[in-house]
Amino acid sequence: MGGESRIAGGADRHRGELLLVDDDAVFARVLGRALNARGFTVHAATSLHEAMAQLGSDGGLRLDFAILDLNLGGSSGLKLIGAIRQVSPACRIVVLTGYASIATAVDAIKLGADQYLAKPIEVDAIVRSLVDLQAPDQDDAGDNTLSVSRLEWEHIQRVLADNAGNISATARALKMHRRTLQRKLTKRPVRE
Repeated sequence: MGGESRIAGGADRHRGELLLVDDDAVFARVLGRALNARGFTVHAATSLHEAMAQLGSDGGLRLDFAILDLNLGGSSGLKLIGAIRQVSPACRIVVLTGYASIATAVDAIKLGADQYLAKPIEVDAIVRSLVDLQAPDQDDAGDNTLSVSRLEWEHIQRVLADNAGNISATARALKMHRRTLQRKLTKRPVRE
């Protein structure tokens, strides 16, 4: 998707300008078409550099919405949040990730993201997160409690983030052997 990829037209009701940033070109193309069909004008980028160029070109895109992949080929999609807020302060930003954790969710929200969603996710759920400005009902916590394995994964991710990704320091803080920690980190997070 070299340069700016703009997917225009589509739906009867125009919802607004949307920047979609994901390093998986096929996923970005499929999601872009689905969002276009739901009324968004989609500007797609497959790298941090490409997205920054779009934000800076011609006075920058004026965005209503942004969907950012957390991991952009080794770079963090979170780096885009500040740049987006600078050119479009009211933009609704959703961060998508295949490796969700409490630590990265907290970081995303602190930096200014409005939503943090785990892949795989249905397009309609993404659209709801973009256009539903109501805060979630605090009393509607549901019966979804985290398993012990998932809680352990979340805790390890938080401590790892607190130690700036340093495996040795994280292992010491968790009172865990370094090799045991490395083995746990190579496993995918437990899905809930």
